Amino acid sequence: MFSFFESEETKRLKSHITNLGALAKIDGHLDPAEMNFIISIGKKHGMKADDVRNLVAGVKATESQLPTNDSERFDQIYDLVEMMLADGIVDETEMDFCINMASKLGFKKSIVGVLVRKITMGVKDGLTRDSIKQEAQSFLNY
Repeated sequence: MFSFFESEETKRLKSHITNLGALAKIDGHLDPAEMNFIISIGKKHGMKADDVRNLVAGVKATESQLPTNDSERFDQIYDLVEMMLADGIVDETEMDFCINMASKLGFKKSIVGVLVRKITMGVKDGLTRDSIKQEAQSFLNY
């Protein structure tokens, strides 16, 4: 209703939640573990669970706004990969979506597959976000 008055940070968060919702729905259903993960991301940034649910429900009607810096781009693709892993099943369409989103987020097409797989392996190995980010920066040439 008052979206004109939303801060840039709020717009970025809503765009991020929208991207997570699109990934969760890409395999044809929204798994409860995936929805809970999206809600936890929203809550971590001050959104109410119902607001997150409403945003995800209307995911196709919401326009994306891409992050403006490399750190935000990495954080979004990291969360997308974490989302992909939330239900314990890595569907090939989810992997393709993450790779496509990494490209849309502005990462070089020649490294997006490597980036997504590196994040996936880091998360599975229990590495921290920061350590995965530092390792990724060595080959991303930000």
